[in-house]
Formats: sequence, C-alpha cells, structure tokens
Amino acid sequence: MPRKITSLQVAERAGVSQSAVSRVFTNGASASPATAAKVKKAAAELGYRPNAMARAMITGKSRMIGLVVAYLENQFYPEAVERLSNALQERGYHVLMFMASPTAGDGVQDVMEEILDHQVEGIVLASVSMSSSLSTRCAEHGIPVVLFNREQDDARMSSITTDNYGGGFAIGTHFAELGHKRIGYIAGFEEASTQRDRERGFRDGLAASGLELSAREAGNFLYADARAAALEMCAGTDRPDAIFVCNDHMAFAVMDALRFKLGLRVPEDISVAGFDDVPIAAWPAYDLTSYRQPINRMVAQTVEALMQRIEDPTRPAHRAKLEGALIQRGSTAPAKG
Repeated sequence: MPRKITSLQVAERAGVSQSAVSRVFTNGASASPATAAKVKKAAAELGYRPNAMARAMITGKSRMIGLVVAYLENQFYPEAVERLSNALQERGYHVLMFMASPTAGDGVQDVMEEILDHQVEGIVLASVSMSSSLSTRCAEHGIPVVLFNREQDDARMSSITTDNYGGGFAIGTHFAELGHKRIGYIAGFEEASTQRDRERGFRDGLAASGLELSAREAGNFLYADARAAALEMCAGTDRPDAIFVCNDHMAFAVMDALRFKLGLRVPEDISVAGFDDVPIAAWPAYDLTSYRQPINRMVAQTVEALMQRIEDPTRPAHRAKLEGALIQRGSTAPAKG
C-alpha cells in the first residue's frame, strides 16, 4: 500500500517550514510567490494532497457549503447548480450537493442531519423548504441558510428569487394584449412560493384586462403530470386558446402533448407560455415564450448573501426579488379573429 505523503516531507523537499506549507494550501493565508512556487512544485513531485478534514479540525473552518436541490430534471437547476458551484469555488469553498424532496418533511430532515454532520459553513437550499426546528438548529450552530428560487416565512433565512409575481403579471398582460379570452393555467407544486406568486401575478394580470381563468390543472413541476394536465384541459371542444405553464420544464410537456397526442398546433390553435427561459426554450422545436429568470444575478446575490453571513453571523438576513424579462417567441400569437 503506498505511503501517505505528509506536509513535513513537502517542507523538507521545498526547503521551507511546515507552517509555510500549511499557509500555501490555506485560502486567504499569506505566502510569498517564491515560497508558494517552491511548495507547489515539491507537492506535485511527491504527489501530496492536503487533508481538508484535518485542517478543518484545526482551524474550525471546513470551507464547505451544503447545496440542497429538489428538481434536477428541471433544466433550470443543472445550470443554476453549475453556476453556484463555480461561484463558491472561486471564493475558496467546496460544494457538497444533496438531493431532497421540495417539502419540509422527513426527507429534508434526513438530508439536513447529514449536512450538519459535515460541519458545513453555510447552506443553500434550491427550491427546498426547511422546517422551523431545523432553521433553529442552523441558527444555534451559526450556519447561515440562503434560499435560492424559493421564499419562506422565516426571518433568519436569506432568500433570492425572481419577481415571480411580476413575471406572472407580465404573461397575463401578454395574453390579454394578444386578444385571448379562454385562458388556462397549469400550476406547479402547490406548496411552492414560486407557484403561488406566479399564479397570483398571472390572475392579477388577466384581471387588469377584465379577464379570468377558464381552466386550471396542476402539473406539480413534473413532466408526466404536466402532460396529463394538458390532455385533461385540452381534450374537449371548449379548450383554452392560451395556456400559461408555471415553468418551462412543464411547458415542454404541454407542447408535446398538444402537438403529438391531440394534433393541435402551437400557436395557431393554442398559445403557450412558460417561466424560466432555460436554453431549450430557444430551440426551434419549442420556440417558447417565457419569462426569463436573471440567473447570473440570482447566483451572485445568493453567494454574496451567504459570504456576508459567514463573515458576520449577526448580519440581518438578506431578501431580494430580482426583475426578469418576458422573452416573446413563436409559441404565442394573436387570437384568431
């Protein structure tokens, strides 16, 4: 079995002290460029890798962030996770990713217990809710929590979201301006703040033009459920002439069902709009009108809110709602006549 290389061996090879080796491999510690070059050269030659867990026990800093995600099948989240991970790594942190249910039930409880065992310095919850008791435990341990693309009525947690209400309102106004009268809505997961805010904004946008929903189904942010919802909503002769789907992932399912199961045309027979503006929305196969989430700004503010609370645990939680933009494409068109 190969023998583990130690920092003392690296120090001897580089001709520096052991503490100098430690400084070179500690983010934020000072070491001259010449010393750093010698240490890294010796480490490469010996095949040395610093023991992050051992350093965490000594310094009390794990340099690890727990990232909890619920919907990786939704194309918005792989992109968000990649950007969050890159941004945190640029700050010198390692990311531990965990999957969980979107609700604050036992699944999240188990995941959070595991995260706390890793002595993370902060937690980002991407479309996941946390129970009040877990929030209290995190606060007691001085671990800041930031909600990404989700809000929760807990003043201890920061949250960064798009203006979901404003986005829904914009789509309601867009449908009204196109002259649509029979309008449907396919909801996401009913307990999600994003779902509630988008639907409320959409209904208010319609109401501002004297319109109201004529049909509503739930897709639960799932492809199969959204497909079934579209078939239920549009199988009859009194189908809507426009449908707002709570996110793009479900909107793709709706468009697939309309075109390939019911033989309907988008937008000639039914206009369809989504929310998120994931890259696939711009593909010619969908050409989906969608409300674009400002993902770069969301990631930047999430990371900044987390870093500020790590540096100063007494700092108040930061809550932000960022304005997005309605991207109009070929899936929506003026009503017939």
